[in-house]
Amino acid sequence: MTTKLVEPGQIKVGGYIVIDEKACKVTDTSVSRPGKHGHAKYRIVAVGLIDGKKRDMVLPGHDKVEVPIIEKKTAQVLSATGNKANVMDSETFETFDLDIPENLQEKIVEGADVFYWTILGKKVMKQVKGGE
Repeated sequence: MTTKLVEPGQIKVGGYIVIDEKACKVTDTSVSRPGKHGHAKYRIVAVGLIDGKKRDMVLPGHDKVEVPIIEKKTAQVLSATGNKANVMDSETFETFDLDIPENLQEKIVEGADVFYWTILGKKVMKQVKGGE
């Protein structure tokens, strides 16, 4: 996995975090003050980047959390059938299949340029270049 470790205090709303081995976008953070036994607790709420599920975690301030390293790249659609598109990376010319998200189904046509992210080893189509 391509991740790095950071302290919970460095996690901000809109940033990314790994919860339950899934890459998520942070939607809320809160800190409880140090108590009798000394450590502040961080509560982080996030939504999965791939599955859209809401997840949360509570951890002491001295722990480390994983943050995914997300590669954002472009590709050209070679062909599209059903909810799959065969694309070619614009830099490496590697060809591979990507699932087409529901909101992009009608916009994916042969020759279109798309943005995709590599998240924890999975490639996910995000948007059509020049669209949205």
